[in-house]
Amino acid sequence: MELLKNFINGVYTAPVLGEYIDNYEPATGKVYSQIPNSTLDDLELAVLAAEKAFPVWSKYSIEQRGDILVKIAEGIEKRMEEFVKAESRDNGKPETLAAHVDIPRSVSNFKFFGTGIQHFASESHYMAGEGINFTTRKPIGIVGCISPWNLPLYLFSWKIAPALAAGNCVIAKPSEITPYTAYLLGEVIKESGMPAGVLNILHGTGASIGGEIVEHPKIKAISFTGGTATGAHIAKVAGPMFKKMSLELGGKNPTIIFDDCDFEKTVSGTVRASFANQGQICLCGSRIFVQRSVYDKYKEAFVEKVKKLRVLPPSDSSANMGALVSKPHLEKVKSYIELAKEEGGIVLTGGEEVKMPSPYENGYYLAPTVLENLPYNCRTNQEEIFGPVVTLTPFDTEEEVLKMANSTKYGLSATIWTSNLERAHRVADEVEAGIVWINSWLVRDLRTPFGGVKQSGVGREGGWEALRFFTEPKNIFIKY
Repeated sequence: MELLKNFINGVYTAPVLGEYIDNYEPATGKVYSQIPNSTLDDLELAVLAAEKAFPVWSKYSIEQRGDILVKIAEGIEKRMEEFVKAESRDNGKPETLAAHVDIPRSVSNFKFFGTGIQHFASESHYMAGEGINFTTRKPIGIVGCISPWNLPLYLFSWKIAPALAAGNCVIAKPSEITPYTAYLLGEVIKESGMPAGVLNILHGTGASIGGEIVEHPKIKAISFTGGTATGAHIAKVAGPMFKKMSLELGGKNPTIIFDDCDFEKTVSGTVRASFANQGQICLCGSRIFVQRSVYDKYKEAFVEKVKKLRVLPPSDSSANMGALVSKPHLEKVKSYIELAKEEGGIVLTGGEEVKMPSPYENGYYLAPTVLENLPYNCRTNQEEIFGPVVTLTPFDTEEEVLKMANSTKYGLSATIWTSNLERAHRVADEVEAGIVWINSWLVRDLRTPFGGVKQSGVGREGGWEALRFFTEPKNIFIKY
């Protein structure tokens, strides 16, 4: 049984109280490692290390910091296969997905912000006859980054890379459900030449260490991705402490299909948008609204394609879907399928666990599930399920579908399928979402702002938005 350690002040460190928690492999349902259940004692060590490192790291030139982040990217690339297998084993996703999305995007995050910081410019404002204002941007100090389990290294690096590039020291907590690639990252950090104490990685639960990070008075900003309820708690704690907050929270994303869409591309695109990563992506389209004139045709084609998806152990190269991330999460998703039936929903395909041969017989596998005959405002269509479950709902007019699409408390992303350019602009403008894709899904440019409206979050990540969040602006006026 491998015992993982925290990464504090440049070295792997056992938890002060010696407490560990089990780490399960979703594909088999078995414990394969243990991670520290860190506490305030561990956090204090990390804060001391970060305080010592900050005066050094913040005075590094942007070129020096950028070069180190690029070296981190290169270090992950050199160990690509190891990171891919670790991510797949820890999360349950197919190795092919980790190899084509998660780990390459993690590499891109470090490269993007490592080079981007060298082009990050502040502003000046000339006042005729008076003088000139110019703005400086300096790192905040020590920041806390808390990342989720669905895209472990991808979203972990998405937060820490801009924070480090901007000159901050970081105390980061990966999800306790998927800790392994963050643990491996410590080795790459050591080899990159980054000063000790700049990045500290603490493992453990939200109760044992996540809350402590949020509450610590010397941590000046919190970047969090996760559930809306947890985000609300963080805001309640961090708000009165006047900490900067970036909260990327839940989603219940609409997919809107008009009868003039490119039908075949729409079917293929929406299957992927529904079930990629077992539906465990905050951007997955879980509510599919189809114009009534093509509803039956779409339903038949969509269900036929979904039935062909292969749910297999993550190491199988032909797997379209792997295991859900944990037993409790599997039970949560199954409970929503039962709720849908109680609400009058009809299961068109899926709805049951998929049994695997040994040694995978205790893994967390669920067939991709398609439901119909549900009111747009029922719980199944309003609450985030975050699994391989989608609903189909017909509509007649733009006004009707916008009412249904905008009916939830969330507003993260939306996808629109149409060949009518005017309609695409019109609906994209009216749908309540921070991100809208037209005739595509999950096309991501790292320069663009990422985030949602309503209860899908506060603030934006990505590009200059991230670098602005992790710096404090100061305006200086000089009189002529």
